[in-house]
Amino acid sequence: MHIGLIGGTGPAATISYYMRLISAFKDAEIALELTIVHADVSTLVENAANDRRQAQAEIFARHIRQLKGAGCDVAVITALTGHFCIEEVEELSELPLVSPIGLIDQYCLEHGVKTLGLLGGPSVLSSRLFGLLQGPETVIPKDDPDGVGDIYLEIAMSGVCSAANRRALIGAGSAMVRDQRADAVLLAGTDLGLAFDNQDIDYRVIDALEIHVDGLVSLASA
Repeated sequence: MHIGLIGGTGPAATISYYMRLISAFKDAEIALELTIVHADVSTLVENAANDRRQAQAEIFARHIRQLKGAGCDVAVITALTGHFCIEEVEELSELPLVSPIGLIDQYCLEHGVKTLGLLGGPSVLSSRLFGLLQGPETVIPKDDPDGVGDIYLEIAMSGVCSAANRRALIGAGSAMVRDQRADAVLLAGTDLGLAFDNQDIDYRVIDALEIHVDGLVSLASA
């Protein structure tokens, strides 16, 4: 299975997908076939903030045509923010799309996660991940959700997470578990590994990127 990634919508996220796919496919003893195209993160953020679904869908559709031309069998949008227009993209796409949303729902069902805290960009938080999750009830940071979203954007645009931003994000997750009784916190932004990887976290964290990569491995092995 030849995987096509729409990358660039967060440089660190693109690198994380690439590295984790290499590792996961190696562990599964499956040859990895992969092509990456570059989308502009600033354009995505602006379109998502202004709900320009059709405009962004047409951009993604153009990238998917590039991936099809490269011989890809499936396409992946590497930014959860990019899923604000997923229905419009599906209508235009010339390749099957592999989304993490259903995989996250399945994970929550299998692991008894009924209330899920969200961390991610402004549009992800304000829309509760665009209302796409069907299983768990979702909660977002009560204290300054706009500030949390802005911290995420800073990380996504720069590919760097400062110690102060790391503390703020981990603290926001802890508060959702403590005050809103979230069973787990979803890293609903694929750059959030910069804040959470290799950290000692005292609550359950679900990494959307990890779930997505595992799903791609399962699909390839089938």
